[in-house]
Order: sequence, then C-alpha cells, then structure tokens
Amino acid sequence: MGTGSDTRHETGSGPDHGPAGRSGRFGRIARSPIGWLLTGVAGVGLVSGLTATGPGPVPVLGAAAAVAVYWWVMHRVAGRPTPEIARHGAVREALLGGGTGLGFILVPVLLLTACGGYSFSWAGRGFIPVLWTTVMVQLGGSITEELLFRGLALQALEQMWGSRAAVVITSLFFGTAHLGAAEATLWSALAIAVEAGVLLGAAFLWRRSIWFVAGVHCTWNAAEQLLGIPVSGHTPEGWFTLDVHGPAFLTGGGFGLEASIVPVLVGAAIAIRMLRRAHHSGGIKPRPYKGR
Repeated sequence: MGTGSDTRHETGSGPDHGPAGRSGRFGRIARSPIGWLLTGVAGVGLVSGLTATGPGPVPVLGAAAAVAVYWWVMHRVAGRPTPEIARHGAVREALLGGGTGLGFILVPVLLLTACGGYSFSWAGRGFIPVLWTTVMVQLGGSITEELLFRGLALQALEQMWGSRAAVVITSLFFGTAHLGAAEATLWSALAIAVEAGVLLGAAFLWRRSIWFVAGVHCTWNAAEQLLGIPVSGHTPEGWFTLDVHGPAFLTGGGFGLEASIVPVLVGAAIAIRMLRRAHHSGGIKPRPYKGR
C-alpha cells in the first residue's frame, strides 16, 4: 500500500502527468502550497460551517467528512501523502493528546481554585446530556480546526518558509481569529496565540499527527465547558457554574481561563519542551533554500 502511494506521487509530480499536470498553468498553481491551502480551506471550511453547530452527532459526522475532503485535497490537488491522518496509531495519538490537553487545563484550574480565584457550584443540569453535547461539539470542532490550522495552513507555510515561520504565522492568525469573540481584547488574542497557536503548532511538529493535536484541543475545550468556564468568551452550559474572584489578568475575567496569565505560562513551558523534542527528532524543517 505504502509503496504504491509513493509511486503514484512521484509519477504525478511532473508537469505532463496526472489530472493536475494536464491542466497546465492551473495545475501548477493548484499544486503550489498556496493553491492546495486555499482549496483545502474552502472545502474543509464549507463542511465545518454546515455541521459545526448541528444537533447530536452532526459535528462529529461533519468532522469525518472534513477528513475525507482533506485527504482528497492533499492526494489529488497537492499530490502529497497524508501520514498525519493515518488510521494506524490514531487512537493512541488521540489518547496521548487528550491526556496532555487535560493536564494543561487542570493545572491552571487547580492553581486558581487553590488561590481563591475560582469557585464552582453544581449547575443541576443532566450529567449525561451535558457530557454528550460537549463531546460531540468539541470533538467535531477540534478535528476540523486542526485540519485547517495545522494540517493545511501550517504545512503549506512550512513548505514555503520553514517550520518556525509557519508556527509564528499560524499562531498570530489563530489569536486574531478570536478577536471577534465576546469579551475579547488584544491581551486575550495574544494569550490565545501563545497558549493555543504556539502550543498546538509545537504539538504538531513533535508528533506530526492531527489526531494528537485534535486530542489536545478537544479535551482542553471540553474540560473548560464541563467545568462551566467560558471557552474563548463563550459561556457554556456545563456541569458547574463558575464564580470568578480577582483581577482579570490572573483569572481571565469574562473571556475565560484562556485570557489568564497562568495557562499562558504553562502552555509556553509545554510548547518549549515539545519544540525541543521536535528538534531532536527532525520534526522542525528549515526554510527551503532557493538557489539561482
């Protein structure tokens, strides 16, 4: 299976082979990083927009469709293999990422609770219905977002300018994308850029797995939602009701935990460790040299 895939990739890389090659200039544009990035964003984004807020398992079904669209774009348009969405080892990577994301959230929450910044009271909502809705929404959203930001954007930018520039650019864009959320400020956008953009970018460079990064992202958001903590400014219907005490710089204020300095510092520490591991394993790619 793997050998056949590689052979097709090499054969179709020339200007006169395969569907993209026969289309001449349009094919060359489509196969460029910007070409397959825009194609993928349009396809995955459309699926996400139609399914992200649907009832029941619709967000997860939409995420499955988004993975199929991503696979098609990478194989048929970009002419690239997709080890980052390989089924082999997907469960292991997702569980490892889930544990990482859960730890990343629980450490700041426990610290803020111990310091008196957070207090929780049972909201009285149904345990199972809240859990089901949270898992469906966050699992679907995390997969599609990671396909967009890490699978498409980071890898396209990485091919053009190297891994470091790709992480910086996607992190800044990820933070800027959250400026439209309720209670958002320039500080919250910067905090998101560091603790989410840099951390998730580092996670991808280390593991090169969408499943790992989506696992981090999913459990992070799901834990916040279940605890009643605002997720990027959106107050969820979780198991608990949160009461916040203290300065917004420490607690995150109305935007939620993600605008607190505590997870920013924790996320930066985790990201540095991941980047070091990625460097040792060869996961950080330099900027391509373009000679004359």
